[in-house]
This record gives sequence, structure tokens and C-alpha cells, in this order.
Amino acid sequence: MRRVVVSLGLVGVLMLPSVAWAQEDRELQKQTQNPVANLVSLPFQSNWNLHTGPYERTFHNLNIQPVIPFQGKNLMFISRAIIPVNSVPVGPDDSTFGLGDVTYSLFLSPRKPGKIIWGVGPASLLPTASNPEQLGTEKFSLGPTFVLLAQPGPWTLGFLTNNLWSVGGTEDRADVNQLLFQYFVNFNFGKGWTVGTAPSITADWEAPAGETWTIPVGATVSKITRIGSRPVSLGFQFYHNATRPEFAPESKAVFTITLLYPIVKR
Repeated sequence: MRRVVVSLGLVGVLMLPSVAWAQEDRELQKQTQNPVANLVSLPFQSNWNLHTGPYERTFHNLNIQPVIPFQGKNLMFISRAIIPVNSVPVGPDDSTFGLGDVTYSLFLSPRKPGKIIWGVGPASLLPTASNPEQLGTEKFSLGPTFVLLAQPGPWTLGFLTNNLWSVGGTEDRADVNQLLFQYFVNFNFGKGWTVGTAPSITADWEAPAGETWTIPVGATVSKITRIGSRPVSLGFQFYHNATRPEFAPESKAVFTITLLYPIVKR
């Protein structure tokens, strides 16, 4: 009898990490969809932009996007960067590879938000391109950024937006005046699965008529899983640009792996 009791006890002990991870993964599902969550993350987003430019080639870029929150007494500051590594077609066969311009945002958000979650702060575009002529704007740009969302039940509903204007840089390069508007609608299933849509709508206000808007339509699916004990989010997206400038990509496939570093609550 004692041996049976010990055996059952061991089974219970072995199940504890799985139960704890399942509960944590349910929380992480929603945190990964909240741009101002109290969560350190390191996404690697591989973008395959299909039928791009006059030669209808594939333009690939890898976005490395560290997110680091800093806690105050009543507020949080959330540092978000997008570091692009690009491979851009420059002819029928040739490509240029290197670092692009870095986008950096700093959100201010309540540490204990209510049902409506928000964040506001400055956004910037930094002229960091390794090949400025092919991969960058050669402009330093600034503007406001804002995020608003709610997470009722299994849903995440909201949007993120910014507008950047060039305030300095090389005079013979085009000015920057561009809008980003990303809305997101996600439904969280059990076992870490999420489906939804989160298209990034952009407008280049300096472009000629008919070349201003890029409006994608599509869907995304993701899952929280583990590599060893490290929680990660794996995601796939596909979007078709229903409206686009002449040489913009026709469609885009996106693969993302996000390393997650949950912050222990005290």
C-alpha cells in the first residue's frame, strides 16, 4: 500500500510543472498581444515580401524587436525597438544586404490598468542604415505613438498607431511623413493557440496620388510553447496587399519566434 501512495505522490509532483506552465501560458497568450504588457520579450520576425519592385522579386527582412518594460510606482515605461536586417533587390539578379533604419518607441502606461489598456509616448526613426542609399532614408524622424486595447474573455481587441515626420538629415533625400496604423483582433483558444488578424496599414503622405496607401488583408495564427523550460511564441502570418503603391509587395508571409521572459510578480 505504501508503494502505491509513494507512486501516486511522485506522479503528482511530476505533473506540477506542467500545470503551472499551462496557467502561465494562458497569461502569456494575452501578454504577447499587449504592446505595453509587463513582459520582457525578444521577437525575431522573418518577413518574406513577395513580388516586390519592377523585377517582381522577393524582398526579405528580419526584424529583431526587443521589448523591455521598466516599472515605476504607478507607471511603466515600455521600450520597444525594431531593428531591421534587409536583403533588398536592386536589379534582376543583385541584392543589397545590411542594417536598415531602426524604429524606436517609448510608451508610458499605467502599471495597473483597468479594462481599457493604453500607452502613449514618442516614436523615432533613426538613420542607422549600413547602406543609406539603398536601405535607409538618411533622415532622423520623430512623432507620437499611441496604443489602446481591451482583453475581454478570450479576446484581444485594439490598435497601435504612430506618425513620423523627418526633423533632420540629408537635405537631398525625400522628407519622411508616414503613418502606421495596426489594428488587432485575436481569439485565444486553449493550449496556447491564437488566431486573428493584425494588418499594418501604412500611408506615405509624401507620395504622389494613388501611391499613398498600403492596406493588407489576411490572418495570423500563433502558439505558446516551450523550448526546454523557456516559453516561446511561434507565429505565422499571411497578408495580401489589397491596396498598394506600384512597386510595393503584392503579398507577405511572416514567420515569428518570440523568446519570452516573464517577470515574477512581487
